[in-house]
Amino acid sequence: MRNRSISSLLITLVLAIGAVVAVFPIYMAVVNSVKTQGEMFESFISLPTAFHWENYSDAFTKINMLNSSWNSAVISILGIGGIVFCASLAGYKLSRTGGKLSGFIFFLFIASMLVPFHSIMIPLNRMANALHVQGSTYGLALIYIGLGVNMAVFLYHGFVKSIPRELEESAQMDGCNQFQTFFLIIFPLLVPITVTIAILDFLWIWNDFLLPLLMLTDVNKYTLILSTNMLFGEYNKEWSLILASLVLTAIPVVLIYAFFQRFIMHGIAEGAVKG
Repeated sequence: MRNRSISSLLITLVLAIGAVVAVFPIYMAVVNSVKTQGEMFESFISLPTAFHWENYSDAFTKINMLNSSWNSAVISILGIGGIVFCASLAGYKLSRTGGKLSGFIFFLFIASMLVPFHSIMIPLNRMANALHVQGSTYGLALIYIGLGVNMAVFLYHGFVKSIPRELEESAQMDGCNQFQTFFLIIFPLLVPITVTIAILDFLWIWNDFLLPLLMLTDVNKYTLILSTNMLFGEYNKEWSLILASLVLTAIPVVLIYAFFQRFIMHGIAEGAVKG
């Protein structure tokens, strides 16, 4: 009994230390975002003597918050919509189709998850140029669909196995074709895993920096992350504004993740374990 209490105390202590380590950068970002540049350089840990909320209004203006948020939202919505549409159909069909060909195609989706993004950056850039989609927010969303569909297929493939085939057979007996069966019967049952995929992809697309940097050439089409990066000058870095803009950028992500966290954990467990 005593050993169990000691081990429980040690686990709690380790978790507490891990929580402090994880929260400390967030604390520094929020606290220093309301300081002056000079005060921040004096001490980045201490609380500010006065809260300079004008840093947020200045950051809001300098990163063109409304336009950048709109660009990020359009890219995220189009990318997520395309991933969900393509992956749900592919995952359902591959899960319900037996044979070596189906297994091989599913293996290709899984294998593509192991390919590092940095190894395909140059070919992807050249392909975007050849297809005349570089510099377009819609073209960028299309690329996100191609890059994100593999993980979604994996999760849908596992989740579909939990749905009884009798539902499809009953729908077909009532005169539904395959598309009607999927969209009217199967897809409504995929809501838990669909919400999970949508949230994970939103976190990925909203926070991504490298791919938009490669594909977007017009400042007016920059995402929030790219607009924030413009505050890093060659000889001058306005750290107070940078931290304020990063806090503004992170707010939608934090709220969405906090609200839908239970769907994420449940959906990943359902989709991966049953796969």
